[in-house]
Amino acid sequence: MSEIVERTLSALPGLILQDSPSGASSKLGSLIRSITALTSRQEEEKLIQQELANLKITVSSPNTTLRQMKECMVRFIYCEMLGYESGFGYIHAIKLAQQGNLLEKRVGYLAVSLFLHENHELLLLLVNTVLKDLQSTNLVEVCMALTVVSQIFPKEMIPAALPLIEDKLQHSKEIVRRKAVLALYKFYLIAPTQVQHIHEKFKKALCDRDVGVMAASLHIYYQVIKDNPSGYKDLTGSFITILKQVVGGKLPADFNYHSVPAPWLQIQLLRILRLLGKDDPRTSELIYDVLDESLRRAEINHNITYAILFECVQTIYTIYPKADLFEKAAKCIGKFVLSPKINLKYLGLKALTYVIQQDPNLALQHQMTIIECLEHPDPIIKRETLELLYRITNGQNVIVIVQKMLEYLKQSKDECTIIALVGKIADLAEKYAPNNQWFIQTMNVVFSIGGDVIHPNIPNNFLRLLAEGFDDEKEDRQLRLYAVQSYLALLETKNAHYPQRFLQVISWVLGEYAYLAKPKSVESVMTKLYDVLKRTSVTSETKVWIVAAITKLAALSPHCSLVDRLIQEFSTCLDTLMRQHVSELKLLRADGPLMQKLFPVDSSCEDLMVDASLSFLDGFVADALGSGAAPYIPRHQRQEEKMSREKALNLQPYGLCFSPSLPSVSLTDGHSPSAVSVLSGISGNSGETGQKEDTRLKLDGVKKLWGKEGYLFKKEGTSVEPESISAPLDSVVSLSGNKKPQRTDESLAPITEEEKEKRQLASTLFVGLGSNAVSLMGKTEHTPKKFKRKSKMGRNKVMNEESSSLPSHLSSDGDSCTPPTSDMHLMNSRLLDSNASREQLDTLGEGGVSSSLFANTNMDIIKTLQTTLPNEETCSVSHVPSLMPDLAQYPHSSVRETASNDALSLYFSKVWKEESLLLAIIIVNRTSSGIQNISVNFEDSQNCAISSSLRCQFSQVDALGRQQCWGSVQMLSPCSTEAVYGCISYQSQLEEPSQLTFSVDFQLVDFIRPLSISTEEFGKMWPSYTSELKHKITVVSGQKSLTGVLRTLQQGINLYIVEIIGDEGLAACQMLPTVPSLLHCHFSSGLLTLWIRSLSSTLPDCLLHQCQKALEEQ
Repeated sequence: MSEIVERTLSALPGLILQDSPSGASSKLGSLIRSITALTSRQEEEKLIQQELANLKITVSSPNTTLRQMKECMVRFIYCEMLGYESGFGYIHAIKLAQQGNLLEKRVGYLAVSLFLHENHELLLLLVNTVLKDLQSTNLVEVCMALTVVSQIFPKEMIPAALPLIEDKLQHSKEIVRRKAVLALYKFYLIAPTQVQHIHEKFKKALCDRDVGVMAASLHIYYQVIKDNPSGYKDLTGSFITILKQVVGGKLPADFNYHSVPAPWLQIQLLRILRLLGKDDPRTSELIYDVLDESLRRAEINHNITYAILFECVQTIYTIYPKADLFEKAAKCIGKFVLSPKINLKYLGLKALTYVIQQDPNLALQHQMTIIECLEHPDPIIKRETLELLYRITNGQNVIVIVQKMLEYLKQSKDECTIIALVGKIADLAEKYAPNNQWFIQTMNVVFSIGGDVIHPNIPNNFLRLLAEGFDDEKEDRQLRLYAVQSYLALLETKNAHYPQRFLQVISWVLGEYAYLAKPKSVESVMTKLYDVLKRTSVTSETKVWIVAAITKLAALSPHCSLVDRLIQEFSTCLDTLMRQHVSELKLLRADGPLMQKLFPVDSSCEDLMVDASLSFLDGFVADALGSGAAPYIPRHQRQEEKMSREKALNLQPYGLCFSPSLPSVSLTDGHSPSAVSVLSGISGNSGETGQKEDTRLKLDGVKKLWGKEGYLFKKEGTSVEPESISAPLDSVVSLSGNKKPQRTDESLAPITEEEKEKRQLASTLFVGLGSNAVSLMGKTEHTPKKFKRKSKMGRNKVMNEESSSLPSHLSSDGDSCTPPTSDMHLMNSRLLDSNASREQLDTLGEGGVSSSLFANTNMDIIKTLQTTLPNEETCSVSHVPSLMPDLAQYPHSSVRETASNDALSLYFSKVWKEESLLLAIIIVNRTSSGIQNISVNFEDSQNCAISSSLRCQFSQVDALGRQQCWGSVQMLSPCSTEAVYGCISYQSQLEEPSQLTFSVDFQLVDFIRPLSISTEEFGKMWPSYTSELKHKITVVSGQKSLTGVLRTLQQGINLYIVEIIGDEGLAACQMLPTVPSLLHCHFSSGLLTLWIRSLSSTLPDCLLHQCQKALEEQ
């Protein structure tokens, strides 16, 4: 019966026109014939506009029947497919889906799914119809409703449809159960928290008697396992059993493709097992046998079996390693690489790039083939070869590899390739530059060839590197001097044309460091910049950079007449920004001492105190709002509103094969960013992120070089020598035999000059491979980075110079009696977002549970001032006191010693309650006699307030006894860290009164709690918060989705994730007791853009620092 239903549904599109009234199909056919006969775009637009006008009259007429409306809707669809918006017909498509019969409803649903997007306001009008059809007894109506739900459905209406779709999981028809699973998969993608309670029903779908339902459930499991692999380890056996049945051919023949049993099902299962077995020896042992079986059975020479083998290789190198599987995978990769077929060669290079981290010597076995691929006529092969060379670059071969990349860059005309490749070259130049001259010359070539299409962060970070320098001031000066000399020489070249970004780099460097070129006067440098300013090819943006450089140089040469000439010439410039800079220069020119104070020599890295929130305008804004002015809407919100109102084609390109993951921190940012470097992205086949990224082939920007007669095929067929083919194609996937490929003994044939050159190139490219000097795809390098930047976070350091006097038992480098630094109790589940899973928490024994919320915040930093080293026997962890049960029931840090002497030991613990932070003090008597008149006092702190209950007194502490006191701590003003100092006064029976001083460090995260609000509440609160901060952070932890990044921030600073939609996310938190903050996040290509708003003018800066810290430590 199910087969009949499926055939009926598949035949419905063909019946649309067959059941139409007379003339219906002829109108659509006439429209198509008229369009194909046109010769220009203008004629097409005129014809479509006339057609839309006729359709508007027809659908607006009250006499139009539903059958006529159906025919009009088909023509609407065709016009939309050509890119012409027909918004007036959207409401009629919804009406047709609501009122029509089966075929008319089908066309209405089809039109709605093509016209509307998930956030369209008209979509709410369809919800009631969908809910009604889900409850229908007509099987076709139920299927159509489920299809629409799995394509477009309002997120806020998911709770209304979810119970109905859950019931469909128990439906008697397989097609309904399958579509219900796909609908739930859609719900999980847009609102994962709303379907977490039905995970048990997912397991029933996985065990469904219908293979199609089971296959559909794998999509959901792939996503949930990707988010939380540890929570689904118990299903490993089920996935292995399914894969064994698939490989064994026990599925119906309908799932076979070219005699291969369910290949796409095999690929999905291999990806799931890859996630489950990563870094897990026990789970990996269960996977070994089925992997071996999959490799052995993939013996059919077809593209789909090559795809299965590729997934097997990735899985083998992702799970816990096994020697014999490594050997088989390496053999498979070798046969791919040596294949004469272009597709297989590309697949081999991609796999080789993926596995090079685990087996770097594998590249040595195919070094001559890799050299040949550098000259391959297929640009994709050549580009993937450069990707492989990028992974094996080290300090010994960087010059040769960068030269090869530059040669390819000069030949390439593809914009996407240029953008990607210059990022990689910049990365290698920064990491492994042998000297300053080579680095500057290489970057000059990059700027010259890359032009204005390169990512703007490449020049920005190059300038940041010059400004921040190294740990050696002499090295800094030499690098800057060579850069200045190089750029002055370039400006002296006549009739030379440089890209605008390159001119901006030159302007900034000369403006900052022209004083280093002593043979050249500052006036001569200003003259050269003025000549560039006068060129007609220079854009307005570049002119502003040049004027800024001349302004800096004018502070060094206050009496230069060139400045007066520039001011006179450009004071009336039509460009507003240019005129503003010239006006500023004119005013500064009139006050020489002020100008020199504003532009000191080599001050580009000086930290400036900037009020980013512009709090001095609060009064003006309040008056304007009180007078009826509209609240300011940030630019990103205006763009979002505009995009929600408009429906346009998505013209953004797909992800690049060479996608540079570069920081986007501009030099003009008002806040000091964290240390960033020019990091080019890694493609999905890298060893570091290839296990997390989508491994589909990315062929964007590829030129169509294939003609009717197969251009590349003929070209390769004439260029490949028989000796270069080591294995026939028939054996390309045969892994069970032991017969080695037959090769001609190269020693018997004379070596040509070309072969000698290739071998010499191979020895140069692959030098150092397999040694400690090689940098493999993010693997820990033993070769120090050439350009190691200085840390600019000095003012945020927690430990001061006194921390160097810590005793060995409290030092982080100590080997004995070091208390654990991460055994913190789990925060109460009420502080967690609903997305957090308890299954991700690891028990650490009686000491407590490690909290992911505070694991990476380093909040328990102890600073000891006056202490003496305790006896060795008192340093045992077993002597550490415990908290009282009333406090221990809440999340708390481990009990740690902060000060001690021969008489007393002072311990403390932070207790994180939802509404407050408590500090517990434990006093331990270490003597065999009593101690009297104990008094605990705290000094006044600028940013923290200590409750009076912590200023406690005890009349006596018995021998080897202990006393506890606790109280609340409140942060008055937001700051990254604050040290609270105190002392204990006491008197022993035989000694004079004594004191023991101590200190406890509090961090901002101690006082941050999640703020549980809805999206609507977020939208109402956002405009009312005037203190705003915007910043861009490069995520270098390997996170590929906004969900993962927000989870990292949630764990680091206790955020509440309000909502995630695509690459946009909302989060909220509050600083105790009631200082809320809102975060709007946008994540794209490894770049996180943060908008932080709060009632406090200083809290956004502190939160930004905590976000940077959490992402860096991940």
